[in-house]
Amino acid sequence: MATIHPATDFRSDTVTWPTPAMLEAMAAAELGDDVYGEDPTVNELETLAATLLGKEAGLFVTSGTQGNLIAALTHAQRGDEAILGEDAHTFCWEAGGIAVLGGIATRPLPTDSRGRMAIDQIKSAIRVDNPHLPHSRLILLENSSGGNNGAAIEPGYFAAIGTLAQAHQLKVHLDGARLFNAVTALGTAPTAITAHVDSVSVCLSKGLCAPVGSVLVGSEAFIHQARRHRKLLGGGMRQAGGLAAAGIIALKTMTQRLQTDHDNAQALAQGLATIPGIAIAPVVVETNMVFFDLAEEVAISPEALIKTLRAEYGLHIGGYGNRRLRAVTHYWIEPPQIERLVEAIRAIVEGNA
Repeated sequence: MATIHPATDFRSDTVTWPTPAMLEAMAAAELGDDVYGEDPTVNELETLAATLLGKEAGLFVTSGTQGNLIAALTHAQRGDEAILGEDAHTFCWEAGGIAVLGGIATRPLPTDSRGRMAIDQIKSAIRVDNPHLPHSRLILLENSSGGNNGAAIEPGYFAAIGTLAQAHQLKVHLDGARLFNAVTALGTAPTAITAHVDSVSVCLSKGLCAPVGSVLVGSEAFIHQARRHRKLLGGGMRQAGGLAAAGIIALKTMTQRLQTDHDNAQALAQGLATIPGIAIAPVVVETNMVFFDLAEEVAISPEALIKTLRAEYGLHIGGYGNRRLRAVTHYWIEPPQIERLVEAIRAIVEGNA
């Protein structure tokens, strides 16, 4: 298969390649054995992430899925139950890992258009102490909400859940894969949100251009136990400083430019809204994710539209079920690519009206 350059790839912000500065830092990184805790570049990354997110310690992990799984395994035991949104990434897109590998039951609740569970429903879902029932132990949250147009959820929501969790002795983990997108859109500091949760995982390769990895942060005691679970899952890396060096740039530099991606996403949404046969509300596009629907009267199928874009225009977007499509902006996407994608979709849709 031919290499797809990220400048033509709107499928996800995970398709990004490392920046030139990242490649230089990776080549020059000071290395050690991270399983022994002796890789200085990994240690620097973990400390940086913990500081930015207002926690005591951090742990470099291979992926966001692994970070979320480690958090669940650390906070809960077999037979416990986690409360989470029915469209949460941890429930829908992580292979059921917390149940399969952790023996942790899930209690999915409905969410609103922004990915928020109702506080009253969370409270009602907390189990009483009864031998017939699992122990409610954990609340799993997400920000931004990837399945809901990348909505940036406000700090007050997390504050309310944090208060509820403390009252019932529950732990709260935040899947913050795109947390920096969320806080950029909200115009707030990450700690305005993370102060209300016990642990957070942030992805370094979604929109931040690092090639691999996430960082899980929490208390010193939590990370000590999480390190054991990382080893259990085969996630202990050795000379990982080369990867961590890119992560440091991701956190220091790439988090500061995300508004550009949001502006490009809004431009894309505005452009798509001018195409008859495309259903989209630009007002719901808050971050870098653009969901849109192909109207029923358009003769071409979403699958055929995706294939035509790829074959005839060299552009790549993603399908999201039914007649829904998704395009995601990132570091490598610039205004000319936005205009090119809009005009390509317009030509295909108008040719199949």
